[in-house]
Amino acid sequence: MLAELGHAYAVAGKRSEAHKVLAQLEELSKQRNVSPSDMAAIYTGLGEKDQAFAWLRKACEERAGGVTTLKVNPKFDGLRSDPRFADLLRRIGLTT
Repeated sequence: MLAELGHAYAVAGKRSEAHKVLAQLEELSKQRNVSPSDMAAIYTGLGEKDQAFAWLRKACEERAGGVTTLKVNPKFDGLRSDPRFADLLRRIGLTT
């Protein structure tokens, strides 16, 4: 739920709050699994595409759960026009 809050802050333009959530998730990741897809969603909401793609690549490498819905998840709409998104979908076999 913390990641959902971070994404909501990001798309609402509350950058400082979203970055605080990212920091919390980074700290939490030292104790338990935090999905790289969740981190990518927050960075996407912030418009920080390079960071979002870095986390999505990590999600793909780790075969994180959120990757299976990447093609249809509206949280990643902000990345769809970027050629890296189509390349990522192709590499994980989600193209038609």
